Amino acid sequence: MALSCDVLVIGGGPAGSTVSTLLVERGFSVVLVEKDRHPRFHIGESLLPRNLPILRRLGVEDRLRQIGVTKRGADFSGDHGDNHVVYDFSEAMAPDEPSAFQVRRAEFDEMLLQNASERGVHVLQETKLTDLDLGKDRVRASAMGTDAVVQAIEACFIVDASGRETFISQRLDFKRRNERHKSAAVFGHFSGVVRRDGEEGGNISIYWFDHGWFWMIPLQDGCTSVGMVSDPGYLKQRDGDLEQLFWQTARNTQGVATRLAQAELLGEIRGTGNFSYQSTQMTGDRFLLVGDAYAFIDPVFSSGVYLAMQGAEYAAEAVEGILTQPRAALRHRRRYERRVKKGLRAFSWFIYRFTDPALRYLFLNPTKRFRLRQAVISVLSGDVYGRTRIWPQLLLFRMIYLVTSLVFWREQKDHRARLQKSEQMVN
Repeated sequence: MALSCDVLVIGGGPAGSTVSTLLVERGFSVVLVEKDRHPRFHIGESLLPRNLPILRRLGVEDRLRQIGVTKRGADFSGDHGDNHVVYDFSEAMAPDEPSAFQVRRAEFDEMLLQNASERGVHVLQETKLTDLDLGKDRVRASAMGTDAVVQAIEACFIVDASGRETFISQRLDFKRRNERHKSAAVFGHFSGVVRRDGEEGGNISIYWFDHGWFWMIPLQDGCTSVGMVSDPGYLKQRDGDLEQLFWQTARNTQGVATRLAQAELLGEIRGTGNFSYQSTQMTGDRFLLVGDAYAFIDPVFSSGVYLAMQGAEYAAEAVEGILTQPRAALRHRRRYERRVKKGLRAFSWFIYRFTDPALRYLFLNPTKRFRLRQAVISVLSGDVYGRTRIWPQLLLFRMIYLVTSLVFWREQKDHRARLQKSEQMVN
């Protein structure tokens, strides 16, 4: 006999747990299918201040404080010297959420999934969707658990929150590699990593180097998540394994080397290939993609979990509109798409240019004039969906970036000309 529900959700990460919980609160029956058993390891351990209102609505803020490290901002450093520039969330243009949290994703995701179950979501863990039929009137799926028994599931609508598995995008051939941004990551958990002093101790730290950047995320119990993000070509040039490349690059990045001098690796170094992608379609007649199931760009700015959870909140609203107002379904779908893309665009502009020398210079030499620093901090806080009027400042910031880029280009051109002239004189 088929298991029947209003909405079938694929994936028990932050997006899936959030949209499921919010749909149940709206009176819908929800079945959530998660292929793994929580807790399970996952990358993306740094939250943004704008996560907090959503977590409060889910009723998990107190539990979050028990598992998280308070994060008051982000700091940025070049590859030479130990100086760093702090972007404090309390200096945002609308600083009503002056801090966030660093979390182990295994604990965080388990907390959200348990909360969804407690609120009435029918959660099936270690259960994988094996077949899907997006019919005219109903969604029909087949799922299989560890007992190898196939369970039929029928629903009015399906939400794909399967993360990088991108279940529907893969099935319908929507997934496309993001040619504008190619990156790969090597990361692990460490003990003995030196932390910032005082209230900066919970900040995420970003270090640029010639081929990319490092992150350092302080977690509970003295553990620190450290990762290296670079162009995939840099990883292919290695002589040894990923761990050797990680340590070699860390030793050559002065601030990272200092903080990792007494560090010990906990577990193993992990790697992931080119993970920037986007789907060609976000919604359909009976489905909707949310979070990483639609697109993922880069872990810089810690935007992944926030985009997933904010997208899930918008998704719950859209699904309610689609199911209760079927004649206006297309309008609800288009509104959802516009909202999701707005946040992605705001982060993408910075992410696509993050390793550019001009943007690096502006981050390491911020100005408070025209409230530009406050606007950038607002973006780092996740305030990118129009709640606060930051767009005039961001437009000015982009214009300054263009001028700075031209200056850097001219200097590099002049430098190359001087080198050629010197070589000609020698010859």
